[in-house]
Amino acid sequence: MNVLSERMMSEKDDSEEDQELLVKTRPKTKKPPLYKVLLINDDYTPMEFVVMILERFFGLTHAQAFDIMITVHKKGLAVVGVFSYEVAETKVAQVMDCARQHQHPLQCTMEKE
Repeated sequence: MNVLSERMMSEKDDSEEDQELLVKTRPKTKKPPLYKVLLINDDYTPMEFVVMILERFFGLTHAQAFDIMITVHKKGLAVVGVFSYEVAETKVAQVMDCARQHQHPLQCTMEKE
């Protein structure tokens, strides 16, 4: 074998190795964690206000909002939706701001699913 042949084979081996490495080191992406938004019952916030909150901030129909409101009333809390961290955080802030503006003690929180 001459020097030129050896160099060409060596370059070929290197490029095949590089391609193989690219396939093996490809990172796997994870789905972002999801967060549950919860409404917590209290004895003072009117049921109609809770229904309005659910319709306005969570896009629920009147019937869906009424069912969740009854669940909150009977069980003490209910999951309103499951969202990415940023969306859940925004929804909690919107609900809490609206409740404060209307002087209701309604509590809304989020927790990792």
